[in-house]
Amino acid sequence: MDKKLGFGFMRLPLLDNNDQTAFDTKTINKMVDAFLARGFTYFDTAYTYHDFKSEVAIREALVKRHNRDVFTLATKLPPRILQAVADQERIFNEQLEKCGVEYFDYYLIHNIGVSSYQQALKYDTFGFAMDKKQAGRIKNVGMSFHDTPELLDEVLTAHPELDFVQLQINYIDWENPGIQSKICYEVARKHNIPIIVMEPCKGGNLARAPEEAEELMKAYHPAASIPSWAIRFAASQEGVLMVLSGMSTLEQVLDNTSYMADFKPLNDTEYKIVNAVTEIINANTAVACTTCRYCVAGCPKNIAIPDYFALYNSAKLATCDNISSQFVYYMNLTANHGKASECIECKKCETACPQHLKITEHLKDVAKTFDAAPALPAKPK
Repeated sequence: MDKKLGFGFMRLPLLDNNDQTAFDTKTINKMVDAFLARGFTYFDTAYTYHDFKSEVAIREALVKRHNRDVFTLATKLPPRILQAVADQERIFNEQLEKCGVEYFDYYLIHNIGVSSYQQALKYDTFGFAMDKKQAGRIKNVGMSFHDTPELLDEVLTAHPELDFVQLQINYIDWENPGIQSKICYEVARKHNIPIIVMEPCKGGNLARAPEEAEELMKAYHPAASIPSWAIRFAASQEGVLMVLSGMSTLEQVLDNTSYMADFKPLNDTEYKIVNAVTEIINANTAVACTTCRYCVAGCPKNIAIPDYFALYNSAKLATCDNISSQFVYYMNLTANHGKASECIECKKCETACPQHLKITEHLKDVAKTFDAAPALPAKPK
């Protein structure tokens, strides 16, 4: 794998944004074809993505339409949802069927944190994955990780058999005390384990930036896209094997592959610009949500948490007090979802959140902004 860009099947284009399984098949096919045509081979999915249908999407767009030897496929087993040892065999066989393959090139124990690690230990998920590797159904066993450097060190020390680790690395989280990307990266380097990067653009948040930040980047690289800075930052770190991008449009595929085809690490001047951009973004971001949507599934009030946070961030970034457009979107969402003010603070969402956000507190802020906002004026007759 010479090229460091991977295609994440986590944020696929949809025909209906209210239905995570309403795939825009024609666009996805074009995206996959363009990615492969430009010499990139790594595809990443997971059992739970897109309401448990991402693996089906990858079968239809990739596996059925291209020879098995021209792509590398990764998927993930989520310990968090296990209720019995037998669930692992059932899920694994289901994944093989959904993806339409006989083996996985990369197989991850998904979203390891304090609680999910205990689940993985309870059901010997690491042993299960290694058994499948021995049987030839998996080529490389790893884990995706969202927790503290201390826990990462503990897990990697206990499981030296892992072939790789997948970490959230991006310039906004590099020094973030909640995510601690840099320290987690340093722990992985200490264990001399290859790193695959997820969330290099932090769920698309780094694909756009405040005007002041964009001006800094464009002044140095007028032709370079804003997300290229984020992906190149992640790929520039020593020991990084692959950088995943959850691409949603053909334009994103063409842009990402254009600069990653002949990847050049950031230079000293670019690092200084990234540091300045980080300060600007931190001063302008209200909620650091990546829209992974892990929080949504268990919500008893069916609150559209990531969608509300995106609208809230947009409202806070608005250059004036007029939030009418965000309010319209919010009201449209509440037609089929609970309002932010209906949160009962069960905190299931916070347990599932890889970013360790205080979601219930943020929802109170959303409620103050939108639920307390005056109704839009009626259209004149």
